[in-house]
Amino acid sequence: MSQIQAEAKTFTFDEFIEWYPENSERRYELHHGVIVEMPKPRGKHSQLTGYLIEKLFINIREIAKGDIWFIPRESIVKPNSNQSGYEPDIIVLNQETIGSETRWSTESVIQNATSVKLIVEVVSINWRDDYYDKFGDYEEMGIPEYWIVDYAGLGGRDFIGNPKQPAFFVCELIDGEYVKRLFRGNDLIVSPTFPKLNLTAQQVFDL
Repeated sequence: MSQIQAEAKTFTFDEFIEWYPENSERRYELHHGVIVEMPKPRGKHSQLTGYLIEKLFINIREIAKGDIWFIPRESIVKPNSNQSGYEPDIIVLNQETIGSETRWSTESVIQNATSVKLIVEVVSINWRDDYYDKFGDYEEMGIPEYWIVDYAGLGGRDFIGNPKQPAFFVCELIDGEYVKRLFRGNDLIVSPTFPKLNLTAQQVFDL
């Protein structure tokens, strides 16, 4: 998502959570100590995110995890760094392990990779956050699977080629590092967490 700087001073994660307006209709993230306002998703971004949530819900039921895995309306992920905090476009959480999250019930904060099955970021103008910062932070945390959905082909040419074109990346954590797989066109998206997804990259991009 593109960003608007909300506060000029630098914050720690705890200060960011304390600052976060209660019942705010706006979304904020902490990037290297700076609070930024995340514009409300609109148009295709919002439609695509909703579509993926629907598909994931269907798959969660198909693999008999409906009583165990869930997708919250909102949550804030705290990476190992004390200077950042992210609100993913989609996050799939594990009910069996979320009891270890001491800040979940009061602050909707996720700190442990064991609570997370999947994180999805839908790319907007500030694509570097998804391809660099969040990629590195989620990898360091040990998040098992991370999708980068670049439906508008905004990412760097080193990632999506030249000329730029839409790209769907599935990043799987193997031996502590993400192995990134690129899907385009009629490629069937292969997800280790959701083996029954039955969805092509083009079906996502065509929304």
